[in-house]
Amino acid sequence: MLCWRQFKMTKINMQDGTRLAVVDLGSNSFRLEMGHSDGRQFRRANYFKETVRLGNGLDGQSRLTRQAMQKGWDCLSRFGEQLRTFHPQTVSAVATQTLREASNRDDFLNQASNLLGFRIQTISGDEEARLIYQGVAQTLPDTPEHRLVIDIGGRSTELIVGTGMYQQHLASYPVGSVMWSMCYFPEGHLSAEAFAAAETAARSVLAPACTFCSPNQWDVAYGSAGTVNAVVDVLTAAGWPAGYVSHDGLNWLLEKLLAAHSAGQLSMAGLREDRKAIIGGGLSILRALFSLLSITRMEQSLGGLRHGLLMDLLREKP
Repeated sequence: MLCWRQFKMTKINMQDGTRLAVVDLGSNSFRLEMGHSDGRQFRRANYFKETVRLGNGLDGQSRLTRQAMQKGWDCLSRFGEQLRTFHPQTVSAVATQTLREASNRDDFLNQASNLLGFRIQTISGDEEARLIYQGVAQTLPDTPEHRLVIDIGGRSTELIVGTGMYQQHLASYPVGSVMWSMCYFPEGHLSAEAFAAAETAARSVLAPACTFCSPNQWDVAYGSAGTVNAVVDVLTAAGWPAGYVSHDGLNWLLEKLLAAHSAGQLSMAGLREDRKAIIGGGLSILRALFSLLSITRMEQSLGGLRHGLLMDLLREKP
């Protein structure tokens, strides 16, 4: 029996200063963002991130292992302590690709919702893509440019083409940094052969996106979330221009990873410890997208799924 906090479900009046929170159960990390409404904008107060790697916990039968579930539950228990006094209509919690795949998702989510104190919804790939685009678009000027937005997650990649705040085409594909690292770079081994195989496989999965993401259908490419942010951090620390990824930058990074031979041996400024194990998978997917969609430059976006969730909460204001 579920016992997350029960409140009378009448629509609350979100006055300025109402506290809001969103929880993102990603395949690599769980994130909690908290703040308050200010007019029709969100002001961050606190942000928490834990590298859970739930996506590593799927066995051969697409079942989450007990160990993986426990690690997720422990994180959500800590998040729940932060959310103890929040009203349910001011909190949005969503799960993505790993829990779309997991055959025992309900076993995990029932306990997870109890510990968090709020219902967690598993969203579809299309809904995830919509929220990502909304989150990215709200950080950009409202111009008539046609945008390609890409989010490489732990077990899925979302691609969206839109203009301003409106997405025209979107899709989600089962390819991600955690999944690809497990499949093509086991135990962190980095080789030219592994990268070639990983990139070929990623292009095959992502090829249907060419129907709406060909170069003549967008003006500027934007990258959201962990993989792009990690690559930008490394390139910037090495002296490359900040704020975007170039084809030359990706080639340089590939050379550095191949020279290390192993993710465990990587020692690069800007590369966080929790990213080392999945940088191979993330880079191979990013290179595949550059090749497949003829991308020469990808701008870094600081918006993403969480910000799309916050926009939906703010739209509830009268």
